[in-house]
Amino acid sequence: MDKLNLTPNFGAEADAFYAELIAAQAGLGDEAAVDWLARLALILCNHIGDRELLRQAFALAHQAQNPHD
Repeated sequence: MDKLNLTPNFGAEADAFYAELIAAQAGLGDEAAVDWLARLALILCNHIGDRELLRQAFALAHQAQNPHD
């Protein structure tokens, strides 16, 4: 079983990546931006393809949303 990599992985390009992520949603309303992020998540989940690794990511995302769970 692979373990989720939580080490920052963009190096000096982290700010540039974040800017690209925001720019990719430019001009989208709130609902369209949520839809876009959902499609992106599904594309990336398919690319990863490791359900155990994805479960770890889901749990981590849930924990960040609900830190007292």
